[in-house]
Amino acid sequence: MALSAIHVRSAGRPYSALVMAPPNIVGKWCREVLITVPGARVFIIDSLRTPGQSGANPHGVNEVRYRNGRIVREGLHTTLTDFRLRKNSKSARDRWQKICPGPSFFIVGRDRAKLSFFWKHCYAVAKSGPCLGSVINPDTGAPLIVNDERVLASEFEKVRRSEIIGDAADDRGKNRRAMYSPLWQADGGRIRRFAPLEFIGRYMPDFFDYGIADEVHELKGDTAQGNALGTMARSVDRIAVLTGTLMGGYADDLFNVLYRLEPHKMVTEGYEWGESGVRNFAESYGVLERVTIIAPEENACSKAKVTKQVKRKPGASPLLFGKFLMELGAFVSLEDISSELPSYREEVIGVDMDEPLAKAYADLEKQIKEALEEHRGNHSVISTALNALLAYPDRPYGFGDLIGTEYDPELHRRVPFLIAQTQDLSEDFSYAKERQLVECVKADLARGRKCQIYAVYTAKRDVTRRLERVLSQEGIRVSILTAQVPPDQREAWYERELRDGMQVCVAHPRLVSVGMDLLWAPSIYFVQTGYSIYTLRQASRRSWRIGQRSNVVVRFLTYNETMQTSCLRLMGKKLLVSLAMEGKFSNEGLQGIEDDDDVLTAMARELVTQRGVGESASAIWKLLRDRNSFHYPEAKTIPIDDSVAMDLPPQQAYTPAVQLTLFE
Repeated sequence: MALSAIHVRSAGRPYSALVMAPPNIVGKWCREVLITVPGARVFIIDSLRTPGQSGANPHGVNEVRYRNGRIVREGLHTTLTDFRLRKNSKSARDRWQKICPGPSFFIVGRDRAKLSFFWKHCYAVAKSGPCLGSVINPDTGAPLIVNDERVLASEFEKVRRSEIIGDAADDRGKNRRAMYSPLWQADGGRIRRFAPLEFIGRYMPDFFDYGIADEVHELKGDTAQGNALGTMARSVDRIAVLTGTLMGGYADDLFNVLYRLEPHKMVTEGYEWGESGVRNFAESYGVLERVTIIAPEENACSKAKVTKQVKRKPGASPLLFGKFLMELGAFVSLEDISSELPSYREEVIGVDMDEPLAKAYADLEKQIKEALEEHRGNHSVISTALNALLAYPDRPYGFGDLIGTEYDPELHRRVPFLIAQTQDLSEDFSYAKERQLVECVKADLARGRKCQIYAVYTAKRDVTRRLERVLSQEGIRVSILTAQVPPDQREAWYERELRDGMQVCVAHPRLVSVGMDLLWAPSIYFVQTGYSIYTLRQASRRSWRIGQRSNVVVRFLTYNETMQTSCLRLMGKKLLVSLAMEGKFSNEGLQGIEDDDDVLTAMARELVTQRGVGESASAIWKLLRDRNSFHYPEAKTIPIDDSVAMDLPPQQAYTPAVQLTLFE
């Protein structure tokens, strides 16, 4: 849709366009352009370095062509510096139009677009005096204090830390000018490089006619990739941004995106860039909850201690759409053509735990309840304990002791304490959910339906390896997609594994949540969902795409009467709210706006107080399914073997971007 809009608006005139896409679908964008736009030439911006290839990594700006269903780098090889407008030379755009008189598209992965110089920490360690051994700021010689705690060297990790110094009065009572003191610097010992988008913004501001930014909801944060969107918007005449999940349920999700696309309008409305602007924006268009805690002091002559907190809650004012989005956006979704697509169904499968696992889980839950009550408000207890309750039933061994941290006023630092001890159960036993999963997968494979399985715990307590072993023992060919596979090679990885006979793929949903077309897997299983509405919505629709020819079924597997059920139920409520923000209203979604502000807090409160939300997880998702049946009319699906869809050539499996398009 974005490509067609740009091509039609050009009215036959030559033009150049810059596309910033997630790294895993750069090849897909190249293919879409070459198939869709007549006479277009496509170039991938790999880096600013001299064109060529170092090992497996290409450099420079390389032309790509479509050969036998694949994207190959052949044709013109150049660099961005060759496009730079030099003094006493002709316009860079005029010179380029002589080389390429038709449409040209330059595509860059957003991970490379923001790729700048390497950096390193530059703090010091006191070698004498009262701060001996402590981390100090080289500019002041004083320890680094955050929230009345000294920052340790081990806490720096990969975070750029800094201080504002000199904003207080000196010994003579004079106010000193505040100064920004970074505790990091460029690493001169490593390769020096320049971010391609920064180069374009600085030296090629008039080169591109159009810009496209895909999956813009992932650029909503104050990050380097998000700032690259702002640079891109300033470097092109017209820009279109695409997303399939506009909001995560909160009004301020759109603040940074709107500021980068229409800064003049945001400034005119009185919003500053930064935290103060986000807060004012949320007050105007979001839902805020003010909490006042009054704690009487022991001294009868003093006033009560009053603590005030402001929390954001899901919801957005209709004025947000009327003032900012209605002039910018075209709201188009797959629901508009659902009558031409196969049916889509979601269902929850609840499983009872085996007796040994149920006893071990009950003991762990009891210990965690006591820790939550004893350490009220300690976020380390909430996150550590509840993540353990979610992951333990799927891998009931190798957890060890659960450790939390709390601030010690005497030591002026956080100290560890024991939350709970877990029991190690048998690794060789096949548990109830695993047996249910194997049964469902075997039934799908018997009908010729391959499967995609999602699990969110893939690091220290890896569940994917256990699922691979359980399924492989049943004679099922399983492959695991890990983060070790570079994003731009994941499409090729799937093709290679499918050629080798893969029947089931296990992966973290975030690895394939944007842009990937999993048409080969009409059956999707969530063994675990995680907390992100963005990831859940995107990953669950990877198979229900244009080009799909089999009915799509998404199943959520959960253990009954556990935190997994609570998480799934609350995620269903948040999903109703998220859909309501896009104009798909239901009474439950509007009611859900008044519920808990985040999933972890809601589960912790339910665990301690035993306050049920009132509906089962399956009831919540049934409501979603009933609501979906209104938006997705029953499709007239002709039964067809799934292998037919697998053998379709890429031209017939063409998948245009049917998403939200915002035009500046």
